[in-house]
Amino acid sequence: MKPISYRSTFSLFCASLVLLSLWINSEKILGLRIVLVNQYNTLVTVLLLSLQTSDPDSILCPQVEPLFPTAHAELSKRLDTIYFSETFKSSSYQLLGASVQIPTESYDDLLPIGQDDRWDVFKTFHIYLQGAFPLIYSTLKVITVNTYGLVLHWQGFDATLKPLLLTAHQDVVPVDWSNEDKWVHPPYSGSYDGTWIWGRGSVDDKADLIAQLITVNSLLEAGFQPRRTIVLAFGFDEEASGTEGAEKLAAFLGERYGKNAFAMILDEGEGYTENVKEGTIFALPGVSEKGYFDASIEILAPGGHSSIPPEHTSIGLLSLFIVSLEGHPHLPRLTRNGTAFAAAKCAVEHAPEGRFPHSMKDLARRAINAHDEIALEKFSKALFSSTPFFDVLSHTTQAVDLITGGIKTNMLPERAGAIVNHRIAEHSSTLEVKNHIKDLVLPFATRYNLSVQAFGEDIQCGHQISRLGKIVLSDAFYSALEPSPITPIADNHLYDVLSGTIKATLQSSPRYEADGVVVSPSLGLGNTDTRFYWNLTENIFRYSHRGDRDDVYNGMHTINEAFRGEAFIEEIRFFTMLILNVDESH
Repeated sequence: MKPISYRSTFSLFCASLVLLSLWINSEKILGLRIVLVNQYNTLVTVLLLSLQTSDPDSILCPQVEPLFPTAHAELSKRLDTIYFSETFKSSSYQLLGASVQIPTESYDDLLPIGQDDRWDVFKTFHIYLQGAFPLIYSTLKVITVNTYGLVLHWQGFDATLKPLLLTAHQDVVPVDWSNEDKWVHPPYSGSYDGTWIWGRGSVDDKADLIAQLITVNSLLEAGFQPRRTIVLAFGFDEEASGTEGAEKLAAFLGERYGKNAFAMILDEGEGYTENVKEGTIFALPGVSEKGYFDASIEILAPGGHSSIPPEHTSIGLLSLFIVSLEGHPHLPRLTRNGTAFAAAKCAVEHAPEGRFPHSMKDLARRAINAHDEIALEKFSKALFSSTPFFDVLSHTTQAVDLITGGIKTNMLPERAGAIVNHRIAEHSSTLEVKNHIKDLVLPFATRYNLSVQAFGEDIQCGHQISRLGKIVLSDAFYSALEPSPITPIADNHLYDVLSGTIKATLQSSPRYEADGVVVSPSLGLGNTDTRFYWNLTENIFRYSHRGDRDDVYNGMHTINEAFRGEAFIEEIRFFTMLILNVDESH
């Protein structure tokens, strides 16, 4: 059925009321009553169908209007004036640059706090923060957790409202000093060249952290008193495991505030797409993250001299199994309640003309219907074909990233091993990944007369006593993580507040050139510190207010990390507007 406008729907509703009125006043004319009843039933049917299909934009990808503070409107305008002043800009650039100059690197092999001197740099960073933001440290309650984790508590005057939690991390990935000569400016210069703020951490994640602190400091200076309590929490080993930082912070926050105690959490995440004339900006707050699992696959076999080799060495057997594993990937599955489907609907509805065929919009609308599995299947195939990235979002990926085996050319390798990294789809689980590998291993082991130890379970394959070796499956680093809970977006007031704030910040910026902004939920392929915060709230968002292409010089975790200065000011504007909007929300 062709979608009907709200005006047409209202007209149908009025017509049905007229017919109902005529029916009530036609008791003496039986034939007329029968005709009126039939007409009434027909109109009601059309009305109900129109309500289901009207305004296709809102059906596929609901959008909210830009949200500006109302009760705090004057404060917001006053701060905007300050933020656009050259004095404020220069001071902000210096604050971020100075934080970058402190090399708060975290490493995968760090020992616990107190057992490794490499943690000591975070003490220097804390001294810097206290000196840079004395008003915050004298006004807010500042708590250290596990020595270097930071919690800043700003008490609101309405204790009935759940607090807002803003998070970021203090650490950065290490610099590869063999590439130092390829940096435009030294890796820890923190220099501002008139456009960019240079150095490791300028994007990931000191921009978020310093922007939050500048925002809070600016609100304090302006005399703002929050109605809703605001909490900031900064981990210090997100780039490693998070177990010393965010994991300890999560335990503290859970004990101090309680389970589901926060209204919402905002952590680092994706930003927004290009801001160009006659274009549409897509802002991509994350509402969930894939799970994670590193599978270790080892093949143990008898050694010996390489002049008398068996048909397959342990390396050969491992290679054969890797071929089998890669030949049986996890299949993609688009689920109606999944983030990939929500993101796909937004992409199909609001993408530039010609990006998707018109038929895909019709398929998407039909696929929403829980009873139309054929439409969902057709939409999935068309989507995966036109945009392979949605295929990645919709299935568990597997990548053989590490391989070891052999120590000498004339010795048969007694062990060969591989690590397979999995990013687990929302609809799957670590158990399903393990079973997938196990289901491939068992017939393989039978064929090559191997015994199997699969994730702690000993399995004898075939009828022969194994003399040719053993295959061992295990959790490589004991870092398995289930897919995150999905933050609800439908009828979620706080998602609307975040979306409206993103739009308001973008569209009120002097940098704004696009024709519109679409806020679309996104799925994180990696994991942030939020993996430890699931019990604190159901409203966990992952978003960094910056242009993923326009505002980042050369990406993250690589040479020439740099953040555009103007974008840093916009990030401060975003955090300010978010705090004020959330403060005004119920």
